[in-house]
Amino acid sequence: MQSQVIGRPSTINGVNRLDQDAKRDIYTRLIPPPLCEHFNLNQDLKDSAGNDLLDMKSPAGSSSAEMALYHQYGFRDPVLYGHITDTLNGQIHVLLYILNDPDSPRFNVDRMPDGSPTEFGTRCRNLAAEQAAMEYGLAPGQMRSGLRMLGAAIEAFEEFVSSLGHDLYFAEPLYYHNAIIFERYGFAYQKGRRLMEGISTRFAQGGDLRPKLDGSTPFRQPEAVGSIRLRSWAIHDGILGQPFNEVTMYKRIGKSFDVSTCQDCAW
Repeated sequence: MQSQVIGRPSTINGVNRLDQDAKRDIYTRLIPPPLCEHFNLNQDLKDSAGNDLLDMKSPAGSSSAEMALYHQYGFRDPVLYGHITDTLNGQIHVLLYILNDPDSPRFNVDRMPDGSPTEFGTRCRNLAAEQAAMEYGLAPGQMRSGLRMLGAAIEAFEEFVSSLGHDLYFAEPLYYHNAIIFERYGFAYQKGRRLMEGISTRFAQGGDLRPKLDGSTPFRQPEAVGSIRLRSWAIHDGILGQPFNEVTMYKRIGKSFDVSTCQDCAW
């Protein structure tokens, strides 16, 4: 359900039609206050030299918006990157939301050795960088450690969504572990629950995925049976025999669904 307030946009496409200052005012609601406090960022998101630390891509006529917030001007990676879009019926859909700890080591899982992009490992994979990231304790797709602010980020996102007149929003988990984390923050499945439950069954005793955790690659270790993170690496490595996709989740503002497709499994 959504309500249109006269003069106030209710979609990303509508926000993108506004002038730059108005768009910035709306989209910066997505930034959790603890993030700004942690990095001592000014309210205008500029450094002491006047350099803008916020990069926004929200062209008029587009139904999507991207934003990257840096803790330091010129730093390679943003501390927050978000990509949101409208669904066909005008709801808000999160395509990607990343929080990076800039003080943690960086693993070049996003680039091949020749510099070409991997598109988060969906187009091609930098296997050496991925193995190093996994051994350091990261999950698939992570270039750096996270900031452990997802709760605050979801709270900020819900306030943003509510300000546009919506009472629910959608998210696209890029990896298996993302879906499990979203479950634990109260999301439910629009599609993909059967896949997720099937994965749990296949990793269980007698399931067909257990024998495939045979060490044949660094990402298919036996201990992945009881680890969400290591399961995700095995799935990213192709153990399912198909890509992990076609999963869409949703969350109602201020409410949580009790969904768990991976019980009794540690991180």
